[in-house]
Amino acid sequence: MSDIEQAPPGVDSTIPSPARMYDYILGGSANFTVDREAVKKVREHMPDLEDAAWANRGFLQRSVRWLAQQGVRQFIDVGAGLPTGNNTHDAVQKVAPDARILYVDNDPLVEIHAKSLLEGVAGTAFITADFRDPDGLLGHEETTAMIDFTEPVALLLVTVTHFVPDEDDPWGVVQRYVSRLAPGSYVALSAISSDRQVSEELDQVTAVYARSSSGGAYPRPRAEIERFFAGLEIVPPYEGAPAELCHLGVWGAEDPDEADSDGSQLGYCAVARKPA
Repeated sequence: MSDIEQAPPGVDSTIPSPARMYDYILGGSANFTVDREAVKKVREHMPDLEDAAWANRGFLQRSVRWLAQQGVRQFIDVGAGLPTGNNTHDAVQKVAPDARILYVDNDPLVEIHAKSLLEGVAGTAFITADFRDPDGLLGHEETTAMIDFTEPVALLLVTVTHFVPDEDDPWGVVQRYVSRLAPGSYVALSAISSDRQVSEELDQVTAVYARSSSGGAYPRPRAEIERFFAGLEIVPPYEGAPAELCHLGVWGAEDPDEADSDGSQLGYCAVARKPA
């Protein structure tokens, strides 16, 4: 039976999906042949793809654990993707079993996967929404039922913004989210950068994503990624480090020098607090 025949209703298995591609890179099974072929093309021009994906995954897990240790009990994971295991709730609820985690994605297959994965898991929910629509996402009935915006929230934007073109003003979109969060809330954000990539190779990678359901990918230089944290207080990524962006694998790492691999250096990340 073909992938097209196996695809659930509402899921287009003829177009690659970044969420399903990410799932495949991390060894998951919620993907189709078209996603695997797209990953193969990306890997030809980005040989450290898997290393970067796992470095990014490590940032997510370490940062949400740290946030739970700071007392945060509400998490909104936008563009979650929901790979098979070690998701946000797995890391958070080991520290804070009472924490609430709202997952968000705009891929219909992720929704199907999420309903199965989260069945019976207390303190979790999933909604289908677009990052570029803060009002719709934050005003969703599931969001308002789960999240108390008068209390601190951790907003997770892990490898999301680089799928939004400049003309859609992703910086302004992030600020609209932040404006709705209570003081003491945090933003954890990571993004692939153009800084350490050869332009010709990067063009080939972005061409693959231009044919995906995201409509494109837009890696940015460090300075443009720093702009997402305007008005926020970046926390040091590890003890003794300056309070600034770092490479993907470095945040919270036991040995930052060892963690700063070639794949780690493909992107930047930070956790930042909304001041009073």
